[in-house]
Amino acid sequence: MAGTVRPPRLLALSLGGTITMTAATGGGIAPTLGAGDLVAAVPELAAVAEITARSPFRLGSASLTLANIVQVAAEIHAAFAEGYDGAIVIQGTDTIEETAFALDLMVRDARPVVVVGAMRGPQQPGADGPANLLAAALVAASPQARGLGTLVVLNDEIHAARFVRKAHTALTSAFVSAHGGPLGLVAEGRVRVFARVAPPALPVLLPGPGELPPVALVKIGMGDDGRLLPVLPGLGYAGAVIEGAGAGHVPGVMAEAVGELAARIPVVLASRTLGGPVFESTYGYPGSEIDLIARGVIPAGLLSALKARLALVLALAAGLSRENIAELFAAFG
Repeated sequence: MAGTVRPPRLLALSLGGTITMTAATGGGIAPTLGAGDLVAAVPELAAVAEITARSPFRLGSASLTLANIVQVAAEIHAAFAEGYDGAIVIQGTDTIEETAFALDLMVRDARPVVVVGAMRGPQQPGADGPANLLAAALVAASPQARGLGTLVVLNDEIHAARFVRKAHTALTSAFVSAHGGPLGLVAEGRVRVFARVAPPALPVLLPGPGELPPVALVKIGMGDDGRLLPVLPGLGYAGAVIEGAGAGHVPGVMAEAVGELAARIPVVLASRTLGGPVFESTYGYPGSEIDLIARGVIPAGLLSALKARLALVLALAAGLSRENIAELFAAFG
């Protein structure tokens, strides 16, 4: 009929996770449901969009790899080339913040990519998966979500990929965002965006086939002497992220080892505080940020160590120089 408005077309990719888990014969729950099962269980989705459901993986999210997410990003790129209006990625909550940020780097498109999961399995009382999936579809189909980069939607809240993190092991309100909180919420079937954070102007970091360069993640604790650092290149690591204390500090006895490592492979400095930027010009003692940057370390800006690691892997896979890697992280400052 002339004048008929085409409903939005969404691609839904299920990777596994609690939202897909039912009782396992050996006890506990395990991923058994696919994307088609999840979509069929929420009939209200039919009024939101035409949804194509696929299930590339059925894994607990701690078993997902960045290579898996590269495959997901490639499927989303292909769907967008075919005219899809948005994408939903369904997975376990343990690594949602990492998947979302990696997709934010690899899918530089105005069309929404929404990552969603559940804190309770479908057979548990108060299962939150259906409501989360419906909210995710509403966001993925909404014009208001365009241009916000990859988003995470749980508990009716809309989070930006680069700020969101899981902050609790059990609550349905487990996800929080530093630096301003959620961008919006879903209520009464409406997407309400309160704040817009423009994604940094970055190139698409979608690697081609082949092994991804491994990047070590080293968390610093009181009294650490850095004895692990010299062996990292010999173990095959192509880069490292150091999760320092406070604004980006390590014990003074480690400073020389950090500098020697940075002379061999790119080293990025993040903060274990999970909020605020890594400093660049305040503290000047051995092991401080001024000292470490002078030794060749790259500050991670506002990125957590988990997300800095993903950015460094993709930057190395893209063949970026140290100068370009520093520029990449400066964009998150």
